Amino acid sequence: MNPNPIQLFDTESSTFTYILNVPGTKDAVIVDPVDHNLDRDLAHIARLGLHLQIVLETHAHADHVTSAGKLRELTGAKAAVPSGCGIPPAEMQLNDGDVISFGDGETIQVIHTPGHTAGSMSYLWRGNLFSGDTLLIDGCGRTDFQSGSAEALYDSVTGKLFTLPGATRIWPGHDYKGQSVSTIGWEREHNARLANRSREDFIVLMNNLNLPRPRLIDVAVPANRNLGLPHG
Repeated sequence: MNPNPIQLFDTESSTFTYILNVPGTKDAVIVDPVDHNLDRDLAHIARLGLHLQIVLETHAHADHVTSAGKLRELTGAKAAVPSGCGIPPAEMQLNDGDVISFGDGETIQVIHTPGHTAGSMSYLWRGNLFSGDTLLIDGCGRTDFQSGSAEALYDSVTGKLFTLPGATRIWPGHDYKGQSVSTIGWEREHNARLANRSREDFIVLMNNLNLPRPRLIDVAVPANRNLGLPHG
């Protein structure tokens, strides 16, 4: 049986943070941590007796500041980020097809899924897909800033993510409706924005959402390009 990640929720930004660990082992990875939840996340790691090896980001977030830099300083973990997101302080600059190793033979597959941002990545571990803002439960991330592209997002989801086995569990970067996990099979058949929709119709839909600008974007993006640490 594939282990489930530990899923933690930030109520301010509706962001999910994940801790990846095989029960009975010590080494762990954290995905998309949020700055003001630093103490909470460290408490989970300590409570479970884990050793944090990698802090993994799906993209440079616009709605919250990451705690990646602080976690790295406090735990000795390495920061791993998509190479196309402009986050130079991270030790590990990831590209499509890379394989991240941690623990005793654990591997995470890196899948470049541009669309929400040009550098957005999804990560596959033991049948669990961490899709960031690319694929959400019954939806998808917006494509109207940070080099976003509705065309690219459609191609990323339908050409890469929807080709994964139907039983693959989807753990999204956000949820706004109280959901926590889905599957590739369900989203392929039922996703309100993508299922049974042509590429042309999807582009029209995404280009006419008229969403408000993220409130924290001018603070969050520059901070996240420095792993959430102050510049200088």
